[in-house]
Amino acid sequence: MKNELPLKELSIDALFNDEDATYEIPIYQRNYAWEKDEISALVQDVYNALQKNSKTYFIGTLVSFHKGDLVYEIIDGQQRLTTIFIILKVLGCSTKNRLTYRARKKSDKTLQALAPDKWDTNIDEKDNGIIAGYKYAKDAIDEIVTAAPKESFTTYFLNSVHIIHYQVPRDIDLNHYFEIMNSRGEQLEMSEIIKARLMEKLNEADKSTFNRIWECACDMNVFIQQKFTSVSTALRQKIFGEKLEIFGIKSFDELSSSIGNENNGNTLSIKEMLDKNINDSLKPDEGQKDKFISIIDFSNFLLIVLKLTRLFDEQDFKPLDFILDDKELIHEFDKLGELDEQFVKRFSYNLLKAKYFLDNYIAHRTGDEVTMDNNPWKVERWYKDKDKKEYARNLSDDDTLELVQLLSMLEVTFTPHTRKNYLLYCLIHLFKYKDSNVNVNEYCDFLKQMVKKFFKDIYLNPQRLLNNNTPNPGSFDEVMLDESNHLTTAIENSKSDNELRNDFIKIYRDGTKEESHGIPLFVFNYLDYTIWEKYVQELRGKELKAENKDRMAFYESLGCSDFGLEIFQKFYFSRTRKSLEHFFPQHQATGKDGRLDEIQINCLGNYAMIGSDANSSGSDWFPISKLHHYRDNSGKISMVSVASLKMMIMMQICKDNENQREQNMEWLFKDIQAHQAKMLDLLFPQASSSSQLAGKSDGL
Repeated sequence: MKNELPLKELSIDALFNDEDATYEIPIYQRNYAWEKDEISALVQDVYNALQKNSKTYFIGTLVSFHKGDLVYEIIDGQQRLTTIFIILKVLGCSTKNRLTYRARKKSDKTLQALAPDKWDTNIDEKDNGIIAGYKYAKDAIDEIVTAAPKESFTTYFLNSVHIIHYQVPRDIDLNHYFEIMNSRGEQLEMSEIIKARLMEKLNEADKSTFNRIWECACDMNVFIQQKFTSVSTALRQKIFGEKLEIFGIKSFDELSSSIGNENNGNTLSIKEMLDKNINDSLKPDEGQKDKFISIIDFSNFLLIVLKLTRLFDEQDFKPLDFILDDKELIHEFDKLGELDEQFVKRFSYNLLKAKYFLDNYIAHRTGDEVTMDNNPWKVERWYKDKDKKEYARNLSDDDTLELVQLLSMLEVTFTPHTRKNYLLYCLIHLFKYKDSNVNVNEYCDFLKQMVKKFFKDIYLNPQRLLNNNTPNPGSFDEVMLDESNHLTTAIENSKSDNELRNDFIKIYRDGTKEESHGIPLFVFNYLDYTIWEKYVQELRGKELKAENKDRMAFYESLGCSDFGLEIFQKFYFSRTRKSLEHFFPQHQATGKDGRLDEIQINCLGNYAMIGSDANSSGSDWFPISKLHHYRDNSGKISMVSVASLKMMIMMQICKDNENQREQNMEWLFKDIQAHQAKMLDLLFPQASSSSQLAGKSDGL
């Protein structure tokens, strides 16, 4: 059946220069609110696509209502549309078509005043959100222009970046449409379009099965077992076992005969599906008290499942050409060509199974307050006990903390939904278990090997890193999938620890001759995990006094005095710690009067990851001032923000020197070098001693 949905694919140039049109942001839409992370991610994604020579990069969807005379009232996508307009102005591009905020003069005048590198100062009132967006966009573009000509980026942005423009048909009741959109609290998803396309290929009975799977899987914050409470006990037990802790269904067809008649009123149109979803959302939850915060949204999860399905099905599938970005959702399904019934069944079955593994074997967050005493990360599965009570419990009776640490480390490193390659590899590994009876210890070993492989084969290989030392997005598939697209954790980098240590210094510098181009978040999180793992292996579970030899040896290996064991006992990876901190601040790095210079402070030994609240309040303070403010227990700075193990070690070294030196001399370059050497000893334990290697890495 031909797709007759009112969709139009447009380049950015066509969007703003083809029709002499007006895009009107109505009064009911919120103010412009995109922040630095969202704008920078968009610019970086476009740049990455340019670097990969991608013919087309899809930037998302725009939903509008054509009022006539080429005036389009923007129903959904106004944040993205405004950001595109701002980027065009930063790039100095002309825009024939107008973007206007109806009934908001301040916002409208600010938009019209945008021009490269300047503002119209005659505007009495400015929209500060748009002003901030312009600054963030300019900073992001200035950063990538150092690696690619501005003209190349501009040409690619205008011609190769595309958007899907969906015009709501005139016969749609807009009031009803808005009611649905507002009640759902989310935009019209491309997933709804995909659902309609897939269901077209099935007969009525299979549509019922497909619809049940889809509706149960799309609730990302509830265990999938809970979503099947409305089916018969026998069917639910057949799918998930008596205790709800296995996945026993072998195929889509095995489900279809049982589910077929339970869900009537299957729908195809987007309007009807929206109606059904809003009605369902207004029903009270049954047995769904245990909700959590999923690490991924449904649209991006569909892409993960689609890529997984193609890896399993197609021998000639090229994973590097597949983009894990929900803006590409329709495009990635378009690549399949004409869909057939069997593919839809396989995809639907994989969706259900993958959701089971996501909920029960991947870390998720609880809604609890983030404090030092409360690790928000859990790896739990939904369980029914002998008294038929249902609840979430730890994955196994064994200690699962190591599993939680590994999965949460990956998640806080690859938080953006478009960067969750690790989730794909976890699902591929988990799919191999018969009846989903996962060997937890083996799974944990897989995760350990995977993060070690990431470190050695990607982050220590300059060929797989961009100019700012962040990985080329295709690098993960290159190292994790072999020539036959099978998952592999064998480390290809066969260099010794001595050689790897020298490679680390070549890539990230050591503060002696050349300034670092940046050290990725993964490196700091991997180092924190390495420190925590050392604590687990050597001290955890032991009641050791400070004078104990093992405890003293442990702290000697960290290069600081003893600051207790509580920080290790309570340590967890936090999404708040994503700001790169110069412990000795850039503002004070003058190179005069014995102070450090810019090269010396830009290296692993002077870096740590902290929360934005700490970074914004104390970025210009000397290290000793940071120590006193960050560890004063006043509550002004959340302890979670500075609880990176590396940061705690740096502050303790500073404290050790406090009474031995003049004020503000507690953290010198010799301290940075010594601390850096200790950290490299941990990362490369088989290398020669730090005293032998310090400062001897190819003259760096």
